[in-house]
Order: sequence, then structure tokens, then C-alpha cells
Amino acid sequence: MTDRIALFIDGANLHTTVKNLGFEVDFRRLLSEFGKHGQIVRAYFYTVVRDDDEFSSLRPLVDWLDYNGYAVRRKAAKQHDDGDGRRRMKRSIGIELAVDAMEIAHRIDQAFLFSGDGDLRAVVEAVRRMGVRVTVVSSIRTKPPMIADELRRHADAFVELENLRPSIERPAHPIAPE
Repeated sequence: MTDRIALFIDGANLHTTVKNLGFEVDFRRLLSEFGKHGQIVRAYFYTVVRDDDEFSSLRPLVDWLDYNGYAVRRKAAKQHDDGDGRRRMKRSIGIELAVDAMEIAHRIDQAFLFSGDGDLRAVVEAVRRMGVRVTVVSSIRTKPPMIADELRRHADAFVELENLRPSIERPAHPIAPE
């Protein structure tokens, strides 16, 4: 029987990790690579956008993902005072990811979480209690490591993102579409 799979991609975390590793992700190749593990039920991509960004550099990517098999979850960035009078942007997608994971858990056998954010440990534990195998995809090879130790410890498995590079790297000179 084929495993039913969901991908949960923390866009900002993945971007920072692969940038530190020195490559870019080809999201079509990523879907293809993880499709080898079973049937992809859903591939979520989470991103935080600023309300005042009329045109974000992320927009072309987000639009492409929307049209090519990803369920894109956009969240407006929130501004808050950091206590020293400075305005900071809060850019967390944890709640949205947790809700999606809990809603789909009964329909999947395996979840791949592309993030190193330790705040996601509770959702990893909850989904595992529901019988879903959770694999965290991040890196310990970056300086500092992009994955929180507690997240790695609570997952069923860990995949080093650098090891996926040959399978998911975007070519340096993309070929023009036919």
C-alpha cells in the first residue's frame, strides 16, 4: 500500500537554510522527489507577507506555487513594539501550520516538515500521537545549525537538506519553458 504524504514547508525557514547551504530549491523537482515516497495528498507552503508590499520579490514564486500543486498559506506580518521603542515585524506561521497538520493528520501516513523552528515541536508530537510518521527536513551543516535540537529529537526521522541538494536544486541556468 502506498503511503499518503503531506509536505509542510516553512517558506522563510527553508529559504534561509538553503541560502546558507548555497543553493536554491526547484519546487517542481521537490514535489517529484517526495512523490517517490508515496502519494502526495497535500503540499503546503507557508509565507508571511507585509501588507505594504505592493510587489514582493516572493510574489512570482508564490504565484507559481499556487498554480503548480502547492496549497499556499499567506499570513500578514504583524508589527509590534519590542519594548525599547523599536517596531519589529512578527513573522510566525506556526499556528497556521499546526491547524493544517491537525486537520489533515487522519488522511495521511507520513508528514515531511521543512523547518527547523523549535516552536513546532508540539505539533510534531501531537501528529505523531495520531499515528503519523513525521520527518523533519532541515540542516545541521549550517553555522549555526538551522534546526532546533528539540524538534529533531521529537521527530521520527531527520533528513539533512544538503543531502537532498542533487535531487531538488534549481539549475543555475534554467532552461526556457517550451
